[in-house]
Amino acid sequence: MKPDIHPKTFRKVVFKDMSCDYAFLTHSCVDTKETIKWEDGNEYPLFKLEISSKSHPFYTGKQNLIDTAGRIDKFMKRYGKKAAAPAAPAAEAPATTEEA
Repeated sequence: MKPDIHPKTFRKVVFKDMSCDYAFLTHSCVDTKETIKWEDGNEYPLFKLEISSKSHPFYTGKQNLIDTAGRIDKFMKRYGKKAAAPAAPAAEAPATTEEA
């Protein structure tokens, strides 16, 4: 392996899915401001996630709506089904008579 290709901040970091309270420990270079005490008694940097494999519908097999900061409401307001407007009566076309 080539020397000096990895960043200097490569260390163990805890990633925590805030929607389902699931956490895992892995190596990462992500910048963090918080720390957490892990199961082994050591303190590690903490990075909070909104979604992970434990809460994503592709991996769980079920639709799980997670509304953070009203995003679903904003989406439905912008792109959701709008109430059908009453249809105006169509103007009747004059009847044409064909003479053969």
